Amino acid sequence: MAPDVRPLAEADRAAFAPLWQAYLDFYGTRLEPEVTDTTWRRIVDPTGPLCAFGAFLEGRLAGFAIYFFHPGTWTTAERCYLEDLFVAAEARGSGVGRALMEAVFSAAGAAGASEVYWQTETDNAVARALYDRLGELTEYVKYRHTL
Repeated sequence: MAPDVRPLAEADRAAFAPLWQAYLDFYGTRLEPEVTDTTWRRIVDPTGPLCAFGAFLEGRLAGFAIYFFHPGTWTTAERCYLEDLFVAAEARGSGVGRALMEAVFSAAGAAGASEVYWQTETDNAVARALYDRLGELTEYVKYRHTL
């Protein structure tokens, strides 16, 4: 059965919360509740900077993708950054990840974006198996300076 993918809405908050926590746990990170609350408000605000799709299997939220558009210096079109993608453990291998990514690709294309790009940890083999089929691995290395 193919997942039903649609934008997340305010009514999805209770279903989103445990998946968001599982995503944070997967990456071994903790966020202050106000960060999660702000992220959620940005997702469901139709004029907000973040967009999000949820994938539902038999009516239950099984995964999410959070993305946003931004200008670039090497193109006149906006670029689309897929910042967060998560599929519940019990739904992995069911096509949820692919469906979410394809929904983001479609939304980015409809918005006239020049590309969709994302990143993951090098040892995230399960996700990388999907990413290798849907995208092109780049040679860039990420650096960060935390403020």
